[in-house]
Amino acid sequence: MSVEVVHEPEQQRYAAYVAAELAGFTEYVVTAEPALITFVHTEVGDAFGGQGVGGAIARAALDDVRARGTHRVVPQCPFIRGWIDKHPDYADLVAEPG
Repeated sequence: MSVEVVHEPEQQRYAAYVAAELAGFTEYVVTAEPALITFVHTEVGDAFGGQGVGGAIARAALDDVRARGTHRVVPQCPFIRGWIDKHPDYADLVAEPG
């Protein structure tokens, strides 16, 4: 199964598509001062659960944030938080609390 993750800034989300069908997404909120991107919700369609779609979304979104280099991450969403915990090489993106 090939998963394509697309940044859809007009909808404030990263969306995953499988064969042109929306398979899941993670929504975010951006603040300018401080420069943060808060991931608030991740959802994967029932037909795509357990197939790596959520992980593909998390990786693509965090890779994009890293590549842009302009924002720190607030993983409010439990899925994104858990994914970062399992992939500590992304922990440097997380904003310090406070």
